[in-house]
Amino acid sequence: MSTLLGTTLSGRYRLEARIGSGGMSTVYRALDETLQRHVAIKLMHREMSSDSDQLERFRREARAVAQLSHPHIVGVIDAGEDEGRPYIVFEYVEGETLKERIRRLGRLPIPEAVAYAIEIARALGAAHARHIIHRDVKPQNVLIDDEGSAKVTDFGIARTLDEDGLTADGRVLGTTDYVSPEQALGRRVNGQSDLYSLGIVLFEMLTGDVPFKGDNQVAVAMKHVREAMPDVRELRPEVSATLAAVLDAATAKRPEERYADDQEMVADLEDVLAIEASRAGGTSAEATTVLRTLPPRARRRVPFSILHRRHLIPLAALVSLLLVAAGAWLALRSHLGTAAPPGTRAVVAPHANLIHLCTQCASAYNPDAIGSSIAQNNQTAGLAIDGDPSTAWDTQQYYTGSLGKPGVGLYVDAAPGTTASRLIVDTATPGFSATIYATNRSPNPTSFSASDWVPLDTVHSVSAHQTFLLDRPTVRYTYYLVWITSLPPHQDYVSLNEVLLYS
Repeated sequence: MSTLLGTTLSGRYRLEARIGSGGMSTVYRALDETLQRHVAIKLMHREMSSDSDQLERFRREARAVAQLSHPHIVGVIDAGEDEGRPYIVFEYVEGETLKERIRRLGRLPIPEAVAYAIEIARALGAAHARHIIHRDVKPQNVLIDDEGSAKVTDFGIARTLDEDGLTADGRVLGTTDYVSPEQALGRRVNGQSDLYSLGIVLFEMLTGDVPFKGDNQVAVAMKHVREAMPDVRELRPEVSATLAAVLDAATAKRPEERYADDQEMVADLEDVLAIEASRAGGTSAEATTVLRTLPPRARRRVPFSILHRRHLIPLAALVSLLLVAAGAWLALRSHLGTAAPPGTRAVVAPHANLIHLCTQCASAYNPDAIGSSIAQNNQTAGLAIDGDPSTAWDTQQYYTGSLGKPGVGLYVDAAPGTTASRLIVDTATPGFSATIYATNRSPNPTSFSASDWVPLDTVHSVSAHQTFLLDRPTVRYTYYLVWITSLPPHQDYVSLNEVLLYS
């Protein structure tokens, strides 16, 4: 097959290098001379093209993947034949396979392994939504591109749920290291079979090896049918019980005990990634990229410093520079004996004391609720003052992109009263507008009246770590309210991860 290097298929695709080979076909890196870009060409072996079953299976792969468009699936660009040899043209992915990565690194960092599992599960979900079952999920069929993103490839034995024939009952196809019990027994498969194989891939990413070994493929396949999975926590004790439970659910022997579909598995993996990233105190670039795609339910568990690490150093440098400049300016004004301009706020002393609040001293405040006086999500209000920035109180979701009312918020009870010079808000949804109010009257649960509250500071675009400098720092107040008056751009809710009061 090496003699084909340098030849051009269909007058367009010049074969430059062989990058993989299998029993049915060889994969080449090729130059698309029409568009001047690299592509991957899967070229069927000449001796196989005379086998009608093999030829149909090859063509089926092109048809199957051509239906799919997903960032974590290697896409089909073209297909054709050259001198009786069928070929499929794929996007070219510069990088390595997940199998090569495991061999090179051994056990992957836990957040990275979970992140790859999420990307693969999302890709399988896109295929399953089109009734396409991969049937050969393994790390050799997952490419890691040069940006660290996973892409599923090689749907060569895929089939739809609506067709029989080449891969119908009684045919065992797929790599037995990752094969589901029902597939090992030659029974009909569905999306849960792919998720079982993904569970085995995740096990290998975490431990560096597959769970079962045997003298031959049949022996390995039967272990998937009969033997219990090894305990991942015995092989890698730092794996959390939550992640171990996900593996158990994905690799259950009986399909009815597994995840029902990819969405269930993805949801659990998203929660696990948030937990593991928080436990690790940081993640690789690959895992951080996936963290930023998590839904609010999971993302609010992740410390802001992990999600936005790349911005923190420049921000810290800028803040330090501004503080130095402000200090120099104030010293110069003092030296010249010139008063600060009217309205200039004093710099808050860095040794200001945190005011400790009881765990039940936060309440959601939604006085303009329609048809009800019950504050939204009040059961989670305490998450905003629990000292853990990975948890949060969220407003409800406003799908119109607007609050549609004067405001909504959260107040803290500092009884019997305290003086406060500043209030700090940590949020995973910066960009909203908010005013800090205070009062000594019990908040009216059904209406907000400006006459009942004293405004202390307003910010029209709250930052991720926003300091409000409060007017009247010597006045004692019992209640302090974070009153949200607009949503962040392109968001339909607001999260308050932490609300901190300082004297």
